[in-house]
Order: sequence, then C-alpha cells, then structure tokens
Amino acid sequence: MNQPSSPFTKAQLIPQEEMLEIARQRGDLFIGVPKEKYFQEKRICLTPDAVAAIVANGNKILLESGAGEEAGFSDTEYSEAGASITKETKKVFSCPIVLKVEPPTLEEIELLQPKSVLISALQLKTRQKKYFEALAKKKITALAFEFIKDQDQSYPAVKALSEIAGTASVLIAAELMVNAKKGNGLLFGNISGVPPIEVVVIGAGTVGQFAVRSALGLGANVKVFDSSITKLRNLQMAVGRTFYTSTIQPKNLLKALRRCDVAIGAVRGKNRSPVIVTQKMVDNMKKGAVIIDVSIDMGGCFETSEMTTHEAPVRMYNDVLHYGVPNIPARYPKTASISISNIFTPYVFDIAEAGGLEQAVRFDEGLRNGLYFYRGILTNKAVSDWFDMSYSDINLLIF
Repeated sequence: MNQPSSPFTKAQLIPQEEMLEIARQRGDLFIGVPKEKYFQEKRICLTPDAVAAIVANGNKILLESGAGEEAGFSDTEYSEAGASITKETKKVFSCPIVLKVEPPTLEEIELLQPKSVLISALQLKTRQKKYFEALAKKKITALAFEFIKDQDQSYPAVKALSEIAGTASVLIAAELMVNAKKGNGLLFGNISGVPPIEVVVIGAGTVGQFAVRSALGLGANVKVFDSSITKLRNLQMAVGRTFYTSTIQPKNLLKALRRCDVAIGAVRGKNRSPVIVTQKMVDNMKKGAVIIDVSIDMGGCFETSEMTTHEAPVRMYNDVLHYGVPNIPARYPKTASISISNIFTPYVFDIAEAGGLEQAVRFDEGLRNGLYFYRGILTNKAVSDWFDMSYSDINLLIF
C-alpha cells in the first residue's frame, strides 16, 4: 500500500532554529557636546533648534560653555532650548554619548568614559595608529559621520559639506579677484558690454556641481572637465542647462586654463587626489588668475598648490593666486553647523527610538556603515588596511 505523500520536504521536517524578533525598546539619551579645540574649527554639531527638539523628546544634552559661539549661537540660546551648560570639559566628555565635529585628541580620549559612544568625523588621512589604540583601550563604540550612508547609498554628511565647499569656492574666487593689486580687479557678473568671467571647474562631483551652479548664477562662462562622461552628463541634467564639458585631455585643458580667470579643482582620489594640472600648465595661466584647490586636503589636483590657513589663505606662484585652505566649510560656521545639525538630528531620534546606538545599528544599515569601532573592536576595513590593524566584521559582532 502506497504511503500518502507528505506536503513537506525532508529538509522542512528537520527541526529549525527559532527566529526571534529583535524588539525595539526606546531609551533616553544623555549627550555631551564639547567645545571644539581644533585649530580653525568653528562648527558645532547641533543648533539650538535641534537641541530643543531632542530635549523635547525626553533626551538630555550637556553642552560645554562657548561651544556654539564661533557659529553664532550663544549659551543662552542653548540653555533656553533645554540644554544644561557647564564649563567643565571633563564633565562633557564623561557623558555616555559624546557628539563633536572634529575627531577627539588623545587627551580628550583620556576623558571619555570606558564603553561610551563617540560620534564625530574620523578624517582617516590625518589619524595616527595610537588614536585607534586609545579608543580600543577604553572599549569605545565610535561612529564616523562621513561614512554614514543614506537610503540612496550616498554619504549625506560629505554631500552637505561638499555643497558648501562648491558654492564657497566661487564666492571666495570672487573676493580674491576684486583685489586689483594681486588679482585682476574683475567682477563676477554678466555686465552689459563686458566679457564674462571665464571659469574652469575640474571634477564633476557634488563640489563641481555647486561650483558650476554658483558660477553660472553669477553670469560666468563655465567649462567643466572630468574623466567620466556619465558624471558630465549627470551634471548637465542636474544643473538644467547645457555648457562646455570635456573629458580631461591635456590639450583642451591647457587651452581652457590659458583663457580662464578662475580655476577650481575638485577631484578626489582613493588615497591622494590625482595631479591634473601640472606646473607647466599653471605657468601658462593669466597673471592675476585665481586657483581654488578644494581637494587640497587630499594632496590637491594642482601641482603648484600648497596647504594654507584661513588666516593666510592665499599664496602666489608665478603671479597666479593659489587658495589652498583644506577646511572651506569652517569659513561659514553657521551655515555648516545648520547643515550638519540637519543630518545629525534625525539620527539622534533614530538612536533614541532604538534604545541606543548599539541597537540602532542593527536596524539601520547606513548607520552601521559609519561604525568603525564597536566596544573597542575595530570594524572598518579601510582603517585596518591603512594602519595594518586586525578588524572584525560588524555583522558578526551585533547579530
């Protein structure tokens, strides 16, 4: 007699592991916001409006006195928004979560409580191995905001700061050109009967896009160079009008640089920005022309560029003005702070809703991408490769 066929396969009849749902449990956060001590850093992570929203949601914020002054926000504004103000740096760094723009110094890491959470920039190229060793020693969970990914797989913090840098590069060039002693005394603007300013933008990423928008808005003639046809096509679609675009070919680039009044470099590389404009090309540029090398923090894409400061931003080479300040958004601290705050605030709410950062990274893959230390264990491959340190996959640690 035939056995009745089973509706289940043999594999389905073997006992299975029970999959338990991870429950979200809301938790109130206690966040410390220290004053930035790094040279020329004037930004702050949260505006008073953001603090008011976060505190109204049941969280606590301890702010170091004067932390928002350089960005145009007073202690009174933060106090009225619901933050507690203290003059004790140690107290701020002893909070369970510390939120800051620049990565902490080794002295500041010493002030962190063991097993606490640090949210800041990482700025990998400026770090040293002992920075990571200090974090590991304290079993810190650290999140780099420039590595956080959005729903569309872009990097929101990098994008926001690139928008500022792109727009600012044109405004800075406009300021430098007004100086008739060093610059050409030219005005950005389509003045009747006067030939427009010629601008060359190298790089069609976010910085390039916002530089192009600003230059076109001021009436300049713009030429954009990039090695990617797709990026050039996307740039024209994003700006919504046609203008001169070209792949990076030395002959065409040299011709454009000879005629231009402003050259903006915005090309990034994996380790170092590639040198696109050689010394010989700069030698052929107009007297009084302006170079803004936005990628100077990664070595620069002009061979003649050197890093400068906000106090002494311009260096002359062969009668060509070179602007090589690496932290352009810090020149506009209020705008940059509002922009950063807009990115941070929703993440703070998500972290609180999940019951802490360690829970939040389980649910949010983009946030998890920003994690480079988990309870003192290195979880970022880029850091591991750069400093020859062992690392663990974050997915194996939290699931």
